[in-house]
Amino acid sequence: MYRILSQNENECSKNDEDVNIRRAIDDEALESKRWKRRHVVAILALLGFANIYAMRANLSIAIVEMTSGTERKVNGTTLHVLGDFENWTPMTQGVVLSSFFYGYIVSQLPGGYLAYTHGAKTIFFAGTFGTAVFTLLTPPFARMGYGMLVFARFMEGLLEGVTYPAMHVIWSRWAPPMEQTKLATFAFSGSYFGTVVAMPLSAYLGEHFGWPMIFWFFGALGVIWCMVWYKTVHDRPEDDPKISTSELALLQRDAVSQNHYIVPWAQILRSKPVWAVIVAHSAQNLGFYIMLTNLPKMLKDIAGYNVEKAGIASSLPYFLMGFQIITGGQLCDYLRRDKHYDTLFVRKMACALGFIGQSVFLFLVMTTSNSLLLVLFFSISIGLGGICWCGFSVNHLDLAPQYAGHLMATSNTFATIPGIFGPLLVGAIVQNGTIGEWNVIMYIIISAYLLGAAIFWKFADATLQPWAAEHTSFVGQLE
Repeated sequence: MYRILSQNENECSKNDEDVNIRRAIDDEALESKRWKRRHVVAILALLGFANIYAMRANLSIAIVEMTSGTERKVNGTTLHVLGDFENWTPMTQGVVLSSFFYGYIVSQLPGGYLAYTHGAKTIFFAGTFGTAVFTLLTPPFARMGYGMLVFARFMEGLLEGVTYPAMHVIWSRWAPPMEQTKLATFAFSGSYFGTVVAMPLSAYLGEHFGWPMIFWFFGALGVIWCMVWYKTVHDRPEDDPKISTSELALLQRDAVSQNHYIVPWAQILRSKPVWAVIVAHSAQNLGFYIMLTNLPKMLKDIAGYNVEKAGIASSLPYFLMGFQIITGGQLCDYLRRDKHYDTLFVRKMACALGFIGQSVFLFLVMTTSNSLLLVLFFSISIGLGGICWCGFSVNHLDLAPQYAGHLMATSNTFATIPGIFGPLLVGAIVQNGTIGEWNVIMYIIISAYLLGAAIFWKFADATLQPWAAEHTSFVGQLE
């Protein structure tokens, strides 16, 4: 009798064990199919940057109609409708376009500080919501006078300036080390996809509904996104009630303490790797901001495109850039994780290939008068900037993850200077819209790209810096 009971118990125990194993397998399979919470953060961040850049870029389309007017058909007759601000000189337009960056440069460092003290999620929300409000107010402010439009754009820049440092703080908590490139670049790609949407859609809205509708439409989209972001995202993984235990364990395993520390500004500003990032970031932004604010005008002057056609053609480069930054980020992390390439080599190669490729195709722009080739070369040149971003934009997280927000704020502060002087430089050089004048701008951009590639290759690093090494992981503190 004893033996029979023992066998039954053993069989029951074995059956229970099998059931538990099957349940564990089913739970694991279900878990693998679910979206990870860090991926939800990445998708909403992408949409956030898309909104931000749409609100930033729409003026480059709107200002063409505001100052040049548009063609309208009335009873089968094409009439030219005068622009509301046709008396604005190229230099005046340059001041309007650059005023955004005066505010943008001021709020970078405070944005990094506020993201740590008041929560990166809240700061990113506040920056985007404030930008949306001033975008909605742009038409009435413009009609009140040139100075009020400059003020509105300044405030948009001031509010939007906190977003990039805040996002780096979010990724220092939400991105595992071997996923930092692909998650961060995926989020940043929204900047370019937002530009892709903004350029042709702004042209369409302006042509059919008038230039004020451009600002009302994108401002309203920004407000809607803000509501979704604030309800869904949390500052830290441990604050998210929907995160799984396995994902939380993964994110906390390599987390670094970000509380109760003094930022070593003296060591940061003396660090050659930090300056390598700053120079590369500034070089990339010089070309990007000049193209962002002037590409529709370039295509109008060089290829004779009208506003709507120029808007559509201007969107293609940013689609390629968004595509390149996503695929480049995936490739970089694949090479690091699966092929065991050195992180520094991957960062340097991404920057060098991106900058050199941009320079080559920008040079080709100056060799052709064919409008289709012109758009193709512009598109490839700007698109290759996405590869550069896979090198320098994530490097802050390599050098000092606990100071990533401050490092991004620092490099973005310097990298905003081209946004201030770029439109003014174009306004000073391009007086008549001739090909020769635009070629001077091309040569300046190419020189900046090659300098950025050389400095980053020489001085970049991808190891934890001595001034950041004193902080240990949560696991290390527990031990």
